[in-house]
Amino acid sequence: MTKAIGFTGYGDADVLRPLAIDLPAPGPGQVRIAVRTVGVNPVDHKVRSGAMTALFPVQFPHVPGYEAAGVVEAVGEGVTDVRPGDEVFGRTVAGAYAEHALLDTTELVRRPASLSWEEAAAIPVAAETAWRALDLLGVRSGQTLLVHGAAGGVGTVLLQFARARGIRVIGTASEPNHGHLRELGATPVAYGDGLAERVRAAAPEGIDRVLDAAGQGGVLPLSVELAGGAENVLTIADWAGSAEYGVRFTEGQETTHYTGPALAAALELHEAGTLRLPLHRVFPLAEAAQAHRVSEHGHLRGKIVLVAG
Repeated sequence: MTKAIGFTGYGDADVLRPLAIDLPAPGPGQVRIAVRTVGVNPVDHKVRSGAMTALFPVQFPHVPGYEAAGVVEAVGEGVTDVRPGDEVFGRTVAGAYAEHALLDTTELVRRPASLSWEEAAAIPVAAETAWRALDLLGVRSGQTLLVHGAAGGVGTVLLQFARARGIRVIGTASEPNHGHLRELGATPVAYGDGLAERVRAAAPEGIDRVLDAAGQGGVLPLSVELAGGAENVLTIADWAGSAEYGVRFTEGQETTHYTGPALAAALELHEAGTLRLPLHRVFPLAEAAQAHRVSEHGHLRGKIVLVAG
């Protein structure tokens, strides 16, 4: 058995409780890690609340978490390029809020010594989602991209990927995060009434594509208007709104494999000394419920990370 934090029924953050679960055994192409750190993402609390049952049905008890960093303990059949003792990070086969978790070898990379455990756990989901969003939007060098929720984990990484590709970004965020966006090369605009006018003033040449990473009400119809059509807008945060306004929603079920190139690009930025992914808060794994409350409040700068050991 191993220890974990999970839930036995949908509800608010208080449903998260300590659990004892079976020690996971790696299958073909998988490794088991002793978890050191875990990334917290909005999908974690959306699944926990029951808001995503149509897309992410779960069996109880359920252990959340889709990214982690740790030390390889055991490898499955066919695994030859990773061995016990290697320090790795990547996207997990769910269940990351635990002392042990499984990763597919296609979803992990080795952790360089210059990258902290906390930083490593914050990268995988944000990097994969950002890389996928840019690909699905088809945004190119010289074009202008509007990003709602640009100061969060996905937005922060996406701004850096976009800058490396020569894409101009207008980012919406609360005013305390505007300096953060400027440091990443984006032009910040504030949320709220008059948003369309502020975006047009910041980008008089027009908006080519829009990514909604915030899921705030009213953003999608405005985005469709600014980008000249629903086909130019993508959301990762508003499934219900996507159906209403004809906007594409992506939750990572595409057949294209994005994690490998996304992690490689993030490590390239790190090795160049330019990767920026601030940690909004770091909590012990035992305080996962409080981490969810902070995540649900929104207006984050960077990522929330849990420390398991």
